[in-house]
Amino acid sequence: MKLRYTDRSKDDVELAFAWYERQRRGLGFEFLDCIEIAVKSILENPEMYRIYYSIFRGCVIRRFPFSVFYTIEDTEIVVHSVFDNRQDPEKRP
Repeated sequence: MKLRYTDRSKDDVELAFAWYERQRRGLGFEFLDCIEIAVKSILENPEMYRIYYSIFRGCVIRRFPFSVFYTIEDTEIVVHSVFDNRQDPEKRP
């Protein structure tokens, strides 16, 4: 199955990466590695993760307080948000 990131999810990743890099050099890349692991897991078994609401599923990222929210479409998996779990849950996609 193909994977597609929405503009929002790309922005989420870029903002978090920049913030972690400001905290400690290299930490942003560690964050990206954890996202990559989560996305690979989603691609291997997209239905493994629970539905949080409507058709949106979520995968909690290891080590960082973020979740990947995605939908399973006919021909692709769409990542809608890489959400900072410390935010107000009402801001989820």
